[in-house]
Amino acid sequence: MELKCWCLLLLSGLQSISANHDFFTSIGQMTDLLYTEKDLVTSLKDYIRAEENKLEQIKRWADKLDSLTAAATQDPEGFLGHPVNAFKLMKRLNTEWGDLESLVLSDTSDAIHKIHMTVDDCYELAKIAYTEVDYYHTELWMTQALKQLEEGEESNIDMVTVLDYLSYAIYQQGELDRALELTKRLLELDPEHQRAKGNLKYFEFQLEKQNKAEPDEDEDKKEQVTNKTTEKKQKKESRQTFSLIPERKKYEMLCRGEGIRMTPQRQSRLFCRYYDNKHNPKFLLAPVKQQDEWDRPYIVRYLDIISDTEMEKVKQLAKPRLRRATVHDPQTGKLTTAQYRVSKSAWLTEYDDPLIDKLNQRIEDLTGLEMDTAEELQVANYGVGGQYEPHFDFGRLGTGNRIATWLFYMSDVAAGGATVFPDVGASVRPKKGTAVFWYNLFPNGEGDYSTRHAACPVLVGNKWVSNKWIHERGQEWRRPCNLSEAD
Repeated sequence: MELKCWCLLLLSGLQSISANHDFFTSIGQMTDLLYTEKDLVTSLKDYIRAEENKLEQIKRWADKLDSLTAAATQDPEGFLGHPVNAFKLMKRLNTEWGDLESLVLSDTSDAIHKIHMTVDDCYELAKIAYTEVDYYHTELWMTQALKQLEEGEESNIDMVTVLDYLSYAIYQQGELDRALELTKRLLELDPEHQRAKGNLKYFEFQLEKQNKAEPDEDEDKKEQVTNKTTEKKQKKESRQTFSLIPERKKYEMLCRGEGIRMTPQRQSRLFCRYYDNKHNPKFLLAPVKQQDEWDRPYIVRYLDIISDTEMEKVKQLAKPRLRRATVHDPQTGKLTTAQYRVSKSAWLTEYDDPLIDKLNQRIEDLTGLEMDTAEELQVANYGVGGQYEPHFDFGRLGTGNRIATWLFYMSDVAAGGATVFPDVGASVRPKKGTAVFWYNLFPNGEGDYSTRHAACPVLVGNKWVSNKWIHERGQEWRRPCNLSEAD
């Protein structure tokens, strides 16, 4: 485009000169043409320099991308296990490659491969949350964008725009005081901002209305508020308060490692042991290592239960078949994808490889449960942000309810990825080469609602698991039915 414009300018100038046939009649006028030609040469050199500069910027961008991809392809899973790397890759493919000209002109290539989130990155994520009416995450990302702007980071996004979104997101969450404070700050930067001026009046009106509805506080009440704050802090640590917290918040707390802790008395009932499942011949000489993870529901972990070679083989078999994980839609009765389950999964049978039959037999030998009626081995891979929100495993199927769950952990996870049980406050961390097991049903066949569990989002790294859902049919003599919930 620039070359075309420069050529048009040059041609128009030459046409103007050639249209005047009288130049040659005067040496004085022809000398002017020399200076005109000199100006054209100068303009041409300026254009060449500009193009060379543009090409140099493109080359620098390409060189950086070349070195980045060379390093990334050496360990793709490790590289994409970092959430910023994964986000940057998607951003490049969705926007930066398609807008290369503006990228070069704005010279944003220097910041493209850094391992931190820029103001623009935070703002884009906040906008996505905002369009999905997710004001909680809008606040988190806009707050981060604002912080980086305050620290002096250069950006095309200005502070007024960030404050505008941030104040509204906070208002939508019911925090009028903070929304008003941020709106006032916005108006200090831009006193003529029409929406902020309107919001200011509206927030002040709502606060006044709210204050009128509340009785005046005397000194005694202020003291009571202080005492209540201290009391709340103490109660927060108790099981009773934890059980009253909404499930979503409990789920997030557990994923952050803020769940309740067992009392010393309960912890004293948890043990580790060498286990042979009632003298099973396969484990008499080499019993497996078993440890208790939780008491109610009873969750047990088996250590070093699957080898590195076996795990790699399972991943190799699963990778070509991985598809977005689905859930059962109760309205249509069909399998469908859902935002609360973000992972890819594949199903493996003993016909795919003798190893699967070997693993099924190992699970049967250790649990004592029949595998013929169990579901196929499901292999799941969770990328950055991959999660499965709280759910039950039990559900009526052709071969009866899912009596128990066996879960292999086939990778360590740098951050996130725990299996949590929000109702009871249990949290089980992934540990490569181990497996956890629990019963979903009481001995009387009723569902144990304390087994409601979730897979926390993977924050850094890559999570591989494989699970076996064991059904109640075929277990009549292996786990006899009982009339009560207790064993």
